[in-house]
Amino acid sequence: MVVTEEIDAQTALGEVYLRSLMRSQLRLAVGILGLVGIALGGLPLLFATAPESRRWELLGIPFPWLALGVLVYPTLIGAGWLYVRQAERTESRFAEMAGE
Repeated sequence: MVVTEEIDAQTALGEVYLRSLMRSQLRLAVGILGLVGIALGGLPLLFATAPESRRWELLGIPFPWLALGVLVYPTLIGAGWLYVRQAERTESRFAEMAGE
């Protein structure tokens, strides 16, 4: 049987293929979430461990405001872009393996 037939017939092998795809997608999601958590969770840690960072200014704007207002959004957009790109790559590899 072809991979797609195995999946459509809901055989044990088809379940293995689907579980493998879902496991790789979950691993990707957890990895991206971990990176975003470390990047964004590091800001409060920085402010707590280095109180002088709260007094830094750039163009008269306090660094914490810049970090939270400017750096956070590109980080989230970049993480979203990376996730979508990698998820599409994973799905295309699966479709290629399945023979579609």
